[in-house]
Amino acid sequence: MTTIVYVCTTCASTWENGKRVGISGGEMLLRALTDSNSDQELVIRPVNCMSACSQSCAVAFMSPGKYSYLFGNLQTESVAAILECAAIYHRKPDGMMAWQERPVPLRSNLLAKLPPL
Repeated sequence: MTTIVYVCTTCASTWENGKRVGISGGEMLLRALTDSNSDQELVIRPVNCMSACSQSCAVAFMSPGKYSYLFGNLQTESVAAILECAAIYHRKPDGMMAWQERPVPLRSNLLAKLPPL
């Protein structure tokens, strides 16, 4: 079963006159994750806004039948930790990860854990 890592591409955007300009922090994080991902079971996908603007950049881990996680306050420096955490999540049958299992940057940056449908 595939795990999807959603990356908010509007996080850390610069706006001028109501229009986004330049490359957002989320887009930079998306590129870094895509370039660094070698795990065929992890699919990195962009998403347009996860409503975590005050805690950007945001990523979410989702997989059918598993808990979903939303993390915030992440930067490109956290790419290795994000991919490591996504791999841990992927190996869990229900997606549940204990606090101490998550890499340090993702321990204190959990915004939400949602039950499976």
